[in-house]
Amino acid sequence: MTTREDHVLSRPLTLGGLTVPNRIAMAPMTRGQSPGGVPGEPVAAYYARRAAGGTGLIITEGTYVGHPSSGEHDQVSRLYGDAALAGWSRVVEAVHEADGVIFPQLQHVGMTRKGDVVPHPGAPAIGPSGVPVSADGSPGEPGRTMTRQDIDDVVRAFADAATTAERLGFDGVELHGAHGYLIDQFLWAGTNHRTDAYGGDLRSRTRFAAEVVAGIRRVVAPGFPIVVRLSQWKMNDYTARIADTPEEFGVILGELADAGADAFHISTRRYWQPAFDGSDLTLAGWAKKLSGKPVIAVGSIGLDTEFTSSMTGATAATTGIGDVLDRLESDEFDMIALGRPLLADPAWAAKIRSGREVTPFTPAALGVLH
Repeated sequence: MTTREDHVLSRPLTLGGLTVPNRIAMAPMTRGQSPGGVPGEPVAAYYARRAAGGTGLIITEGTYVGHPSSGEHDQVSRLYGDAALAGWSRVVEAVHEADGVIFPQLQHVGMTRKGDVVPHPGAPAIGPSGVPVSADGSPGEPGRTMTRQDIDDVVRAFADAATTAERLGFDGVELHGAHGYLIDQFLWAGTNHRTDAYGGDLRSRTRFAAEVVAGIRRVVAPGFPIVVRLSQWKMNDYTARIADTPEEFGVILGELADAGADAFHISTRRYWQPAFDGSDLTLAGWAKKLSGKPVIAVGSIGLDTEFTSSMTGATAATTGIGDVLDRLESDEFDMIALGRPLLADPAWAAKIRSGREVTPFTPAALGVLH
């Protein structure tokens, strides 16, 4: 007997020129399990297990593009260098062998980079205005305001990473434009104080992100999907907003869609919360309504606490997903992304669709790849 979950979640979804087999995605989660930036066999097996467990789209952890200031941790994967690319080739192969679809999330951390960290100890933290950004709430140190040459170099690094991903056999790419990292630092007035063409009004603050998207669109195949992840909140400021109204949010989405984005991945701490005063519609719902593009929703789906609580050792209880199914059926958004449930149970997707009990999340799942 087909369950409601199976009926709703098993529908295919088109992203660009790609058909994803169902409506469940693995959200990008930094695991720090790639020594020297090289994803090894444990990483390949980790992603392949989620694909074999029925997850329709695997989105990898944030993967540093080939720019000296892009990264801040030597255990986080990179998408440049022979060893790292060989590792990613094996990851792609393993996921495809499990009949999965996989996108790398392309990332530049910008002003969250701290001190002389590997892999490029001499590289400065850079951002739209050099304004400190801290993921842990500490004050941080000012960095370097990006020049036009810096901007061009980073746009090129993203484009190079996307072409590399396509060459390695990845099925598409996601851009990390959320949570206070570089692309988001340009979008947010709190970190973008520029007075040139990349700052000021919202359309100008979106220009850098749009140039990244357009730069990728020019060098990849026409149907190769480009997804952009966006959020209001930042790791150091849960109240931050890149848009105060639906109209402002529509400016950002429109610029990115015009540049060539095929879909949006909308990150909220609690997916069900209304995004703007005067409406019950969620941020993912507004993204779908305003852009007309496919939208992935993420944020405490199937759990009773947001992920930040889990970082402090709290266990998240499993909840039902009836509300998510209702929203999918009504086309409020098109796909759901999950993090912690898939850390706890690689077969979450297959189990939830068949009505079987899933393994609950505990903080112990954060420490290992399994």
